[in-house]
Amino acid sequence: MSSIVDTLYELKYNPFEYGAHLASFYTATGESENNLLLAPLVIPLCSHPVFGQKLFNSNKRSTIWSVFDDRTKLYDLQERIHGFQALTEQCIQYCLINDWLSVNEQNLSILTCDGSDSAFTYQKSAEKLGRLFRGHSVVEIYAFLGVKPR
Repeated sequence: MSSIVDTLYELKYNPFEYGAHLASFYTATGESENNLLLAPLVIPLCSHPVFGQKLFNSNKRSTIWSVFDDRTKLYDLQERIHGFQALTEQCIQYCLINDWLSVNEQNLSILTCDGSDSAFTYQKSAEKLGRLFRGHSVVEIYAFLGVKPR
């Protein structure tokens, strides 16, 4: 029997809510090799109390260096990546089922699908995170954030 805390956690963090975050992120990043490895960063950064708000308020001139300028606040990012790993996997499956995303297995990349029957609500912070990461390699992003991919 689960406790009320577990139930409330599952209500807040579920693939129906955060699947749109992943779809919005990959819409903004475009096609790049190995971008599947960026998926574990989306939910921990967009739901982060500090950086989620900074991403939401960022503009076209914002860069990865200006948004994540104080890296001391990223001290718990590795733990958050580990904690949201199962949710990230469920969200990817939810996006694949709804034809919002597709996987290119040869390049280890995720692509957006144009011909989906169901639409998702664009999540502004995830879309802006995708714009910030566009043009940077996966290695650069992980090295900058100081975390290791799983």
